[in-house]
Amino acid sequence: MTRRGRAILRRILVGALGVTLLAALWELYKLLGPTQGVMIGTTTVLPRTSDLAMPHLWVMAGRVLEPVTGAANAVPIWQAVLLGALFTLGIAAVGWLVGVAVGLALALLMQRFRLAESAILPWIILSQTVPLIALAPLVRRWGSQIQFGDFTWASWMSVALIASYLAFFPVSVGALRGLGSPDANHVDLMHVYAAGWWKTLWRLRLPASVAYLLPALRLAAASAVIGTVVAEVSIGLRGGIGRLIVEYAGAAGGDPGKPWAPIFGSIIVGLVAAGFVGLIGLFLRRFRRGEVAA
Repeated sequence: MTRRGRAILRRILVGALGVTLLAALWELYKLLGPTQGVMIGTTTVLPRTSDLAMPHLWVMAGRVLEPVTGAANAVPIWQAVLLGALFTLGIAAVGWLVGVAVGLALALLMQRFRLAESAILPWIILSQTVPLIALAPLVRRWGSQIQFGDFTWASWMSVALIASYLAFFPVSVGALRGLGSPDANHVDLMHVYAAGWWKTLWRLRLPASVAYLLPALRLAAASAVIGTVVAEVSIGLRGGIGRLIVEYAGAAGGDPGKPWAPIFGSIIVGLVAAGFVGLIGLFLRRFRRGEVAA
């Protein structure tokens, strides 16, 4: 086995070990923890261990294979969660693409003009302080008023816009750091060769930014999924994981294993999104020396 193959296998084993450790800690706490949870004064710092609040892992796994309801035509939970995950993943992908495009455009603008960096960067940082759960209904209301001929703004577009709102921030900051990362001697050498800004960007700055950009893209993918799920909950969009989380949570009192299915589904969506960025990294591995965390 090659060194790269051993490295991939080691990552898989470490990931599997981490999941196994979390599962063991869950069951160990359920076995040893107090039924009413751990409290400091009147504040609960660790959850209750009753079967309703904290079901066994095998209860969750078994419930996934059962129908959603007792109706004769009810589909299994795994199928409902899978369809919801695909719906959410599609919207998150649109939001991620828009966020990446906007983030890269802002990074290029800020790198090209230092005045633009001073004017725009504080607002980019400030934009992430706006409560997302309050912003989503406003975006939907504004979007519903947009109409050009036969085009009508759909609710899923509002969700995608919220996802892009979270995704553009790490891309713009990471790309700006990456574009400014080349050594001054290398930049001066491009000037000596009479290379213009565009050629310097293509030959020097973009390759140098990959080590900064890939972690930012992974963070943007995770942020897009989070934004999609939260926006689905906020505006009540049906068909996605966010709506399933709300619907299944209502059954927690009598069916404790059911609400966990869409939660695990949202985790899988996030892993798939991050894995897609990992595939992009395979094509850019020649530029990934010294990768910097976002």
